[in-house]
Amino acid sequence: MPNKYCPEKFEIGDSLNVFVYRDFEERKVATNLIPKINLHEFALLKVSAVEPVGAFMDWGLEKELFVPFKKQREKMVLGKSYITYLDIDTKTDRLFGTSKVEKYLQNEDLSVSEGDEVDLIIYRKTDLGYAVIVNHHHNGLIFQNEIFKKINIGDKLKGYVKKIGEENKLDISLTPIGYSNYNDPNCVAIHHALTNNKGFLKMTDKSTPEEIYEMFGISKKAFKKAVGALYKDRRITISEEGISLL
Repeated sequence: MPNKYCPEKFEIGDSLNVFVYRDFEERKVATNLIPKINLHEFALLKVSAVEPVGAFMDWGLEKELFVPFKKQREKMVLGKSYITYLDIDTKTDRLFGTSKVEKYLQNEDLSVSEGDEVDLIIYRKTDLGYAVIVNHHHNGLIFQNEIFKKINIGDKLKGYVKKIGEENKLDISLTPIGYSNYNDPNCVAIHHALTNNKGFLKMTDKSTPEEIYEMFGISKKAFKKAVGALYKDRRITISEEGISLL
């Protein structure tokens, strides 16, 4: 562990969390810097250089992550960001990146069940919606008509396994199962926002139309109607401070 990564104060026997990789001289070194991606995981990384041998990605460490041309799903462009998988070459013991993410996803042996809460990474737009990486292992899909907020490639979200279909295809919902079929999408959007904000939103009748539109993309009239429906259905409580999940 080079001196520049050592803590200023330490005692023999202290424990440190470190990341081990090979430096510019191919030595195994430990660093206290936190990488943007860990081994056998996916993350959105930006191309910092393109050389004759391949591309180099900014992954938060001093030595950039190498992505050979043969490991690129499409030719990478300087300054653009790509969903990248971190793997290791067992012959050379070197870490490398690849944007051919589907190769590292499998649905044959599922580790999830219907109704489970899962970690998602949005990795591709499709004709039906958005393809997602589920728990860094499986491939899933969020249908377009079940998306009630703006999402982007690379977003890390919580989701729920709505259905396991033929060939173990995973239908994913961004709202808890049992509520995602609510007939008003505005109610679903507000409920989802509450779920992701520890059950409380500082939104009231006094909130401006601009504040409401910025958060939900709907008018104040539509917001009040949806809040009323949620309150009538005993999903939320309303106070002078805001709205809360029951």
